[in-house]
Amino acid sequence: PSSPTSDKSNHPLPRAVVRARPGGPCAAGWRLAAAAVLLPAVAHAQSGEAPSAGAWRYGLSVYGYLPSIGGSTSTPMAQGGPTLNVDAGKVVDGLRFTFMGSLDAHNGRYGFFTDFIYLDLGGAKQGSRDFTINRVPVSGSTAANLDWDLRGVVWTLAGQYRLPTTPGVSMDLLAGARMFSLKPSLRWNIQGSLEGLGAASRIGEASDRETVWDGIVGAKARVPLADRWSLLLYADVGTGQSKLTWQAMGGVSYAFAWGEISGAWRYLSYDFKSPGMVEDLSFNGPMIGATVRW
Repeated sequence: PSSPTSDKSNHPLPRAVVRARPGGPCAAGWRLAAAAVLLPAVAHAQSGEAPSAGAWRYGLSVYGYLPSIGGSTSTPMAQGGPTLNVDAGKVVDGLRFTFMGSLDAHNGRYGFFTDFIYLDLGGAKQGSRDFTINRVPVSGSTAANLDWDLRGVVWTLAGQYRLPTTPGVSMDLLAGARMFSLKPSLRWNIQGSLEGLGAASRIGEASDRETVWDGIVGAKARVPLADRWSLLLYADVGTGQSKLTWQAMGGVSYAFAWGEISGAWRYLSYDFKSPGMVEDLSFNGPMIGATVRW
């Protein structure tokens, strides 16, 4: 989503189960990964008065996002074999590549926004005991080498309608769709004494490719604080090919003649339907971005 930017009239200027702990921090490289799907939705400010129809106004944003990751992935260790459960928050340690950006446009009370993020992240851990089998803890002599990766694209597209408000305050209702295309993969090598676990299950790998589309509805608002400072708020919720997806954001912006700089805290969550490999996934953390307007 792209964040509400200010009208010129007011501003001169993620069968193996990989589970991550929602609050666990990831390395700095990974943290710059999951691009900003949200803050752009709030970078296009508006006044309580609707701008005149006919004059399109645009905001182009670039963002950095520093989240922790939570989630789970499920796949058999071998055909008909047991399930491996892994704490992905202790495996993911870095970002390989990412791209993020958004475009926001308004004409009178009507407008649209779109934002896009590509991420490629992962990590490996040797001799790990941060796993279970069929969700049962393993014995003291058992350990595993784990390698987990995720590639994905999150794309949001929505229309927005600006509500009449008191002067200086703005609020938009929005409706549209969000797409999440993801490719998780897990490789494992289990050593040590483990009764009932055959050789075919001790070493293996699993991967999947899935694309889900969901309809979303939500709202975003901007409230002036002091001079060029504004409070930014955003929330949306949706469903469709996933059970549920939702996100929320709160932050502040500082306006310049060319646009604004924004800082916020954002949470994005997905609860996927079976029988996909990924069961649920979440991103939670701070973000910062810059928006240029014309």
